Amino acid sequence: MYSKEFEESLKAVEAAREANIASEKVRMTADEKDALLAAYHPDYKKSEFSTLMFGPNKGEQVPHELCDMLSAKSRIKASDVDLGKIDYDVDVLIIGGGGAGSAAAIEAANTGAKVMIVTKLRIGDANTMMAEGGIQAADKPNDSPAIHFVDAYGGGHFAAKRDLLAKLVCDAPGAIKWLNDLGVEFDKAPDGTMITTHGGGTSRKRMHAAKDYSGAEIMRTLRDEVLNRGIPVVDFTSAIELILDENGRAAGAVLMNMETEELLVARAKTVIIATGGAGRMHYQGFPTSNHYGATADGLVLAYRVGAKLLYADTLQYHPTGAAYPQQIFGALVTEKVRSLGAKLVNRDGEVFMHPLETRDVAAAGIIRECSDRGKGVDTGSGKAVWLDTPMIEAIGGEGTIERRIPAMMRMFAAYGIDIRKEPILVYPTLHYQNGGIDINVDGQTPNVENLYVAGEAVGGIHGRNRLMGNSLLDIIVFGRSAGKNAGEHSKDVTVGRLTLDHIAAFDAAREAAGVVTDKVSPMLLPDYRHKR
Repeated sequence: MYSKEFEESLKAVEAAREANIASEKVRMTADEKDALLAAYHPDYKKSEFSTLMFGPNKGEQVPHELCDMLSAKSRIKASDVDLGKIDYDVDVLIIGGGGAGSAAAIEAANTGAKVMIVTKLRIGDANTMMAEGGIQAADKPNDSPAIHFVDAYGGGHFAAKRDLLAKLVCDAPGAIKWLNDLGVEFDKAPDGTMITTHGGGTSRKRMHAAKDYSGAEIMRTLRDEVLNRGIPVVDFTSAIELILDENGRAAGAVLMNMETEELLVARAKTVIIATGGAGRMHYQGFPTSNHYGATADGLVLAYRVGAKLLYADTLQYHPTGAAYPQQIFGALVTEKVRSLGAKLVNRDGEVFMHPLETRDVAAAGIIRECSDRGKGVDTGSGKAVWLDTPMIEAIGGEGTIERRIPAMMRMFAAYGIDIRKEPILVYPTLHYQNGGIDINVDGQTPNVENLYVAGEAVGGIHGRNRLMGNSLLDIIVFGRSAGKNAGEHSKDVTVGRLTLDHIAAFDAAREAAGVVTDKVSPMLLPDYRHKR
């Protein structure tokens, strides 16, 4: 089944395992990390970025694929839509049915507002569902939000908006309690104390988890709460253009039925974008751990009406995506595997870096090992390194893997690989959109009144790199905040005359900049059909 080189590498890993468990790789210095990132991380490859020629972020660099979508034509003309025919009339319109959108809907409903979620797939079809490792919160005696802040601020290269990050870490313990009270089944000791572990870049054990189904368990609970409250959810319907009123304030969205392509008008006093990430854009040709609908739609909608983006040039490539077998290429191998004791090992059986460096550093280290150092394992479709999972049971005892990371065990078992006995092959996978739409601490965009944003579509919370467990945290903290603030604010809003004048204005700006394109956006769904 395996090549001779493959089998020899596997034997080298097994032979070195006992010594590798006993050894401890020293963490890199700040200078070593900076040099590694500059040489190997995809965000630093200047050839993979384009300059935006018009719009709120004119002159800034973004990935080629995102530049195409931000500069593209709208899917509609203003004349295609009868704004006098209102199909949905609500106080708070939430675009996106993942964790952030659901948390926002619950809190907006608590204000007494009339709320509606619109989502292009189904509620819960989101990156939240794909998250595995856990959610951070400094709620143990030896920890504090201040320490959490320092870890996350440094991990994000000191680029986070300080007020957003401060809110994230200070509201974290309350977010865990809120989820626990809703019914999320976190891992707990027999006495009821929550079990916490380390993540990459953390100085304390503050990762709360539900085995390695953390995101699915959180999404299950939020979805049930939304549906049990009777909050309307319009499935399989995309927002393809925001609607402004005559005063330039967000006032709803043009919706498109994904099956019939019928256009519908939703009028709202406030709008919350919670559309998630961009993995299905496959920047630089990378595989992705993201769900099928992660195509940066919210960034496009907001940019077209004048909202500014922040750090749209930075993405997170999770260091451990499955590299073998081909059927699960790019699927997430949670960081929790490393926090439980598995180490990264090259072709020769050598541990080449500390297993819990920050994600960008770990990804760059793996890329270096597989390229310049020539110490990657040939999988038949590329190079990869080993993640020595049998170390977990050697350290924690028999049964640790099935007890703590059952999803990982079952994912590989489906292809005949027992991760309790065999190491697995990994390579970075496109995982998270670090950048996004700029917001104030109340969740509202500074440039477009009544437009709020929550979740992965936000830029600035994490800076230029995100630590494990802070994404499930931000969808709760900022989802709840956006919902509450949008709901309360809607009580004082009177919507003016609806317009789509911004479409023509955007077309004029494109023409004036000399940009010629035949592309339309938002993308909505990736196209994997083979093209001749």
